[in-house]
Amino acid sequence: MKPVPQATSLRRAPVQRRSAERLTRILDACADLLDEVGYDALSTRAVALRAGVPIGSVYRFFGNKRQMADALAQRNLERFTVGVTDRLKESGEEGGWRMAMDVVLDEYLAMKRTAPGFSLVDFGNQIPVGARHAEPNHRVADRLTDLLSGYLSREPDDDLRRTFLIAVETADTLVHLAFRMAPEGDERIIQEAREMLRAYLARVLD
Repeated sequence: MKPVPQATSLRRAPVQRRSAERLTRILDACADLLDEVGYDALSTRAVALRAGVPIGSVYRFFGNKRQMADALAQRNLERFTVGVTDRLKESGEEGGWRMAMDVVLDEYLAMKRTAPGFSLVDFGNQIPVGARHAEPNHRVADRLTDLLSGYLSREPDDDLRRTFLIAVETADTLVHLAFRMAPEGDERIIQEAREMLRAYLARVLD
């Protein structure tokens, strides 16, 4: 089962398995519809119909479509964390932080290309469409700091959080540029992003 968003993003957290499965169907339907009709045309009623649940089930968890998109963004972050963790386990410790950085970027690119609704919702910085709020990138940077600090044998202190925040902001801007230039992401821009991140992180982490 896909990760369930944290309770803070829901009006009511699911308690039973059946309720969690219903929430998953609602968020899956929301993601699919975002790709099909966009955020402006998205409605809670359409999500309920696509998910095959009563409209009351949607309102049990969400007061409006913005809250639903926020929960989808939170689920994306949980899925991203799991994906990065699994990739790091498969890769082992050889390659140091450079390999870890490639793992993080590759997982983000994979979600960008394959996760329904991700191009609009991301980790929360695109809803309303076109908005680029800083808070989601702070959440991503904090998550990476906690996830990678032990792997890098570094304390998860403010300096490391600031380092990852700068890296996340840089990658976010360049990856969005790459996907504006080409549907699957312009590989030349993505490679430039890798080189810029390596140059910056080498000065801080080496």
